[in-house]
Amino acid sequence: MSELRAPVFAANWKMCHGPAETGAFMERFVARYPPRDDATVVVFPPAISLPAFAVAAADRPDLQFGVQDVHTEVAGAHTGEVSAAMVPATGATWGLAGHSERRREFGDTDADVALKLRRLLEAGLRPVLCVGETLEEREAGQLATVIERQIHGALSSIDAAGRTRLVYAYEPVWAIGTGRTASPEDAAEAHAIVREQLSAAGAGDSARAVILYGGSVKPANIGQLLAAPGVDGVLVGGASLDPDSWAAICAAGR
Repeated sequence: MSELRAPVFAANWKMCHGPAETGAFMERFVARYPPRDDATVVVFPPAISLPAFAVAAADRPDLQFGVQDVHTEVAGAHTGEVSAAMVPATGATWGLAGHSERRREFGDTDADVALKLRRLLEAGLRPVLCVGETLEEREAGQLATVIERQIHGALSSIDAAGRTRLVYAYEPVWAIGTGRTASPEDAAEAHAIVREQLSAAGAGDSARAVILYGGSVKPANIGQLLAAPGVDGVLVGGASLDPDSWAAICAAGR
């Protein structure tokens, strides 16, 4: 069994919480969330707040953190971008790739996502590959087709050793920031498809893969989602921005 098959609680702060806000958040959060050895907690702050998070979590080695996105190149004339090679110096050990907002707002293609995964792995970071369908794709019955394309495209240039380090996040785009949440049955169905495609893509033992659910997760539904077959944890956006809410989610299943 993977060392991460205990629940993984991941927070994506997106473009929220600068350095000062990160410090204030962490002060309140750590007071409400005592360490536990049966779960993994990872926070993805904005890049500018990575050092602040490292300082705020210095006495809590159980709290891990990572970068929300990296450039496809190691270095160069790319104003405003962050290279994966720069990230480990902050103490971060994780990285996101393929989030739906990156695909939609910035045009990240499956080929881009594949290269970003490679850069994260080359930097010694643990990547989380995000996959998921839009409402239009879901209503057209394309859930399996979309996941197949995204997984096979992303893993096309990742070797066997690298694939064992990946964590996956299924995020139905229609449930992100909309208040709509996939039912536990929806999540279980999608996660089963992800596992099928991981097996088809030659990603090792798909039964051991860690797959998170992301999309309007909140304290009120975390228990049901974690109980769904094949759901190994959650990737949380809005509800992770409040330290009380995030502490309640991370305490689920104790």
